Amino acid sequence: MIGAILGDMIGSPYEFDRGNKSKEFPLFSPESTYTDDTVMTLAVAKAFLDINENTKDEEILQNLAKSMREFGLMYPDVGYGSRFYTWLFDPKCQAYHSYGNGAAMRVSVVAWLYNDIEAVKHAAKLSALVTHDHPEGIKGAQATACAIFLARTGHSKVTIKEYIEHEFGYDLSRTCDQIRKHYYHVETCMETVPEAITAFLEGDSFEDVIRTAVSLGGDCDTLTAIAGSIAEGFYGVPLELKEECYSRLPQPLLEMLERFEKYLQQID
Repeated sequence: MIGAILGDMIGSPYEFDRGNKSKEFPLFSPESTYTDDTVMTLAVAKAFLDINENTKDEEILQNLAKSMREFGLMYPDVGYGSRFYTWLFDPKCQAYHSYGNGAAMRVSVVAWLYNDIEAVKHAAKLSALVTHDHPEGIKGAQATACAIFLARTGHSKVTIKEYIEHEFGYDLSRTCDQIRKHYYHVETCMETVPEAITAFLEGDSFEDVIRTAVSLGGDCDTLTAIAGSIAEGFYGVPLELKEECYSRLPQPLLEMLERFEKYLQQID
């Protein structure tokens, strides 16, 4: 999960096509900060840590909605989309058939909490359904979670690529150079998740994946959060980057991240 948060922070200054589409940029600056990607990732973490193996799907959905609203209302000004913002402030709002990339940006935690790919897919679907119940929103969340799960369980990039293409139908044949030339700010799963996975496939270290993702442009914080979440599973995260991440989080978010990491250590 910390890979997603770092991707969010590092990509945030370059969102809305504000970068120069280069891999040469400072990893951190005064503008590098957490956004809605981080807040919702940690909200999903809380929702899943607060359940047990006997919790029914409907209860999980209710727990997700509660946790996402709790964290969202603590941090209301971090870049939510307009439809999510409406949902956040109106408890009567239901899922709104979104296929936005928000479903994929917040899903990483489930890939670490379950040890079976079908269970990961199911949990990813639930994490999307609470707001992003369009088939493409669900697919984006599931594809991201499966890529992370395969990465963290020792599968090769070739296997990950083949699985995602076969299972979800994403076109991963383009290179980052081909994508970069015509890519722009777009917030759909269909035009963010394949690009993020491609950045992961081309990168040769955690940091290089992050730099490659940022260089594509577009919705940089979210694209890089997705790419970073997969890269964490494959490469791990350098200690100095973890420490930088911890230092940039407010205490409630840091405590949630620490709770999640402690839980993973206990079940490892």
